[in-house]
Amino acid sequence: MKAKPAAAPRPSRAWARTTSIAAFVVLAALVPTTASASGTQEVEAELPYVCTLPSGPLPATVRVSAEFPERALAGEAFTPSGVTTTVELPDQAVADLAARDAAGVRAATRLGVGVTQNAATATATWRGSAEPVALPESGPLTLVTQGAVPSVAGRGDGDLTFSAGALAIDLALEAADGTATDAATADSGSGSGPGSLTVDCALAEDAPGQGLLATVPVGTGSAAPSGSPSSPSPSGPAGTSGAPDDGQPDGPGDREAERQSERSPKVLENTPGTAADRDEVPPCRYDEQHPPTDVSLNAYVTGYANVKKMKGAAYLPPSCVLIEQGIPVPGPPDPDYLIFDTVSYANFHYQERRQTPPFEATFLSFDFAPVKATMVLEQTDTMRIDSRMKMSMTDFSTTTDTYVRAPLVLHVLDLEVNGTPLDVGSECRTETSLVSEDPDPANFPGDHLVLYGRGELLIGQPATGYLLLSGGVLSGEATIPAFTGCGTDGEDLDRLLTASVSGPGNLIKQVQGQTCAIAAPVFPSPTNEGQCTEDLQPYEIPVAEH
Repeated sequence: MKAKPAAAPRPSRAWARTTSIAAFVVLAALVPTTASASGTQEVEAELPYVCTLPSGPLPATVRVSAEFPERALAGEAFTPSGVTTTVELPDQAVADLAARDAAGVRAATRLGVGVTQNAATATATWRGSAEPVALPESGPLTLVTQGAVPSVAGRGDGDLTFSAGALAIDLALEAADGTATDAATADSGSGSGPGSLTVDCALAEDAPGQGLLATVPVGTGSAAPSGSPSSPSPSGPAGTSGAPDDGQPDGPGDREAERQSERSPKVLENTPGTAADRDEVPPCRYDEQHPPTDVSLNAYVTGYANVKKMKGAAYLPPSCVLIEQGIPVPGPPDPDYLIFDTVSYANFHYQERRQTPPFEATFLSFDFAPVKATMVLEQTDTMRIDSRMKMSMTDFSTTTDTYVRAPLVLHVLDLEVNGTPLDVGSECRTETSLVSEDPDPANFPGDHLVLYGRGELLIGQPATGYLLLSGGVLSGEATIPAFTGCGTDGEDLDRLLTASVSGPGNLIKQVQGQTCAIAAPVFPSPTNEGQCTEDLQPYEIPVAEH
């Protein structure tokens, strides 16, 4: 029996998690992906920072190098290339890390970069990752990270200036015996070995040019020299957390803010809703075999899963999830809170099967043999999503705790060791589902993966964290069981895979995108963020977070 739409109403966008990359969804579809620049300019900036470590604030030197176009046309997007961030931390920082029993680190950086054009501003996040490095016996610690960065487009004529702002350094700490927390999930709050640490750094007050990196003239006028912005560099990036600023008005009546937004540069995070991205992901729609109900949702999910024994992380590509949202019911009585519990159910949906698309991962087995595996995650039963919302009776703030319980086996399709294919057969998989420690084992026995997310909402502010409707980050830790059914013609590969992969302490970090409500779709418009495409697929394609 179908539930009536009123039973599970869609919340207003004020209640949904908003992000700056979603604010640029419509803009991203209106501009080309590259600029027709006449040449490039190489930039190398050395900037002073102050980084907060366990021993307190310490000075640091950050060098940023990249290539920018010499000029761009209005409305054309370009992407800075060859972006390298080099962080030099003083010897006291090395002592801080060594005090946590670390012998080495793997770093990932998040640099907030302010983009200004004609006094209108936006902020992009430049992310980078690095190979593990050993702590030096003496002297400073140098970390060199590289990575792709968002595309940018000017709205009209006028110089685009790029200025470095707040920097966050996620450190996965490696012990002398080689145990480590991978950088892909270093900021999840848990880890193995010495653990993980996030170091927040602020641009020093005496930084030259307030962190100016480059100037790109936009339009057909005469070029301004690099390093000479047409308007003052904004002070915002130096004090931000690195999260992009979408430039959107705070309220519909703020006309000046709206005009400012219309002039702001476009920061294109290459995430939701662009045609190129959609060509690379599997379809995600209901069909005759899977007809929707009045409470049907669909969404994409992606992320990373650590393989602790391999000291690396596997990328899980965007996968379609079909969700049946439950009806909220009153939770346990509490004099200080109004509590509602909701139980929803979900299934992966790929080529009419309850599984992810195939994905590849390459590791060094036993630290020397390269291993490349093609795998899928397959459901053995329906995923269950339990959400509890608590609203404070004093300030009406809410928190929502969500647990996703997913029975998933890991199925190996192909395997290469040191370039040599090994025939694993068609039934090579883990003996049971990936296993997590369940917070409520009495009510949820059996083998299954558990992922957790929390959403918070203060009155008058957008929600943060994870909510089923608007998505967000879910994380957990799993034990990979032993393998079975691997090998053909009498060759048993079960022990090889079990010794190489199976074991506890594998961190998982997943990002769910904004859902599309099939019964009440929200299409992109100048006044609405897109939630659904015209054929009722999720508009947002999320990006895995490191």
